[in-house]
Amino acid sequence: MSDRDRDPVAVAERVLDAVAEVAPEIREGLPGRRRYLDDENPSGEDVLAADVYADELVESALSNVPGAGAYASEERESAVDLGGGDVSVAVDPLDGSSNLASNNPMGTVVAVYDGDLPASGRDLVGAGFVLYGPVTTMVAGTGSPEDATVREYLVADGDREDLGPVSLPTDPTVYGFGGRVPDWPADFAAYVDAIEDELKLRYGGAMIADVSQVLTYGGVFAYPALESAPDGKLRLQFEGNPVAYLVEGAGGRSSDGDGSLLDVPATELHQRVPVHVGNPALIERLEAALS
Repeated sequence: MSDRDRDPVAVAERVLDAVAEVAPEIREGLPGRRRYLDDENPSGEDVLAADVYADELVESALSNVPGAGAYASEERESAVDLGGGDVSVAVDPLDGSSNLASNNPMGTVVAVYDGDLPASGRDLVGAGFVLYGPVTTMVAGTGSPEDATVREYLVADGDREDLGPVSLPTDPTVYGFGGRVPDWPADFAAYVDAIEDELKLRYGGAMIADVSQVLTYGGVFAYPALESAPDGKLRLQFEGNPVAYLVEGAGGRSSDGDGSLLDVPATELHQRVPVHVGNPALIERLEAALS
């Protein structure tokens, strides 16, 4: 294997290319896979035929990427050894798949770590998400979290067409918060009361679609700690870290309620974490409200 094959950032670029290449096939396969299977994923969630289909396609695509050593998915209990190197890839193959029944947007999330899983967000060397909306796009970046430049791409015929850098607007417009309102802790509910008077509600039930709104218009997205789920719902390796990497790379901030998601200690592959991302001032106010 050449030095370039081993370079983690170069591997991350190839991983993102492979995910973009398989994205049209994932999208084309959705209409016939809207049924639920008699099964649950490792997080105890019901699984759609489309979840399994996307998972298998992504694994197959990444198995051909030089330097990719391990593949982990929300749909699998443990990582699969790809035998290609030291870089690990964590994927949510179909984020927001419950939106398939109502024909609302969903996406694929990918995180590329320089090391074994579970890994710190500071070990990320690349991340991205594909959004299956009216058009298929990818938002992605490579490099260390401190130096990453985030760009948007149009995905057509499996190729990435560069649409330019992504930068969070300084004048925020939208907000979207997950979980049931009666299940929100009182301090988070008080924060929401203030935000509602300033921003417009945009929440669609797929994290990636909601984060895309924030990246486009400015604002804040959160799936907070809940009374019934103090650790939140979203997974650190598959969702929290890659979204934090992208939002911070676009000039925003992320938080678990106390500090950057990229600094949350990684203890388990399917570890859950409260996720809050958006414009820095909005995240600072949130942390103050939760302190």
